[in-house]
Amino acid sequence: MLFSLCFLLFVIGLYCVLVKKNMVKIVLGIVIMEYAVNVFLIMLGYRIGGEAPILTAGDVSAGVVSDSFLSTSVDPLPQALVLTAIVISLGTLALMISICVRVYEKYGTFDITQIRRLKG
Repeated sequence: MLFSLCFLLFVIGLYCVLVKKNMVKIVLGIVIMEYAVNVFLIMLGYRIGGEAPILTAGDVSAGVVSDSFLSTSVDPLPQALVLTAIVISLGTLALMISICVRVYEKYGTFDITQIRRLKG
C-alpha cells in the first residue's frame, strides 16, 4: 500500500516534469520525484516493531548481540543514504532555482515555449 503511494507521488512529479511549461513547476516536479524516492528508500529499511541498531561497547564485549537483535533491528543504511540524498537534492535545487532566476532576468518569463521563440 505505502509503496504504491510512493509510486503515485513519483508519477505526479513526472507528470509535472513532462507536461508543464513553466520552469518553476518543472523544478517542483523534480523535487517531488526526489522526495518520492527518499520515502521509498526509508520504507525499504523500516521494520514493524524494529529497534534502533545502537550498541554500546559493553553490549559487544558481553556478547549481548544475538540473531534476534539483528533480525529485529532497523536497517540504518537506507537512512544514511536518504540523509546524503537530501543534502545533494538541496544543492541541486539551489542550482535549478538560480538558473530559473537567471533565465527570468534575461527573457522576462518562465515559459519554456516563449524562451524557445526568443532564441536567436
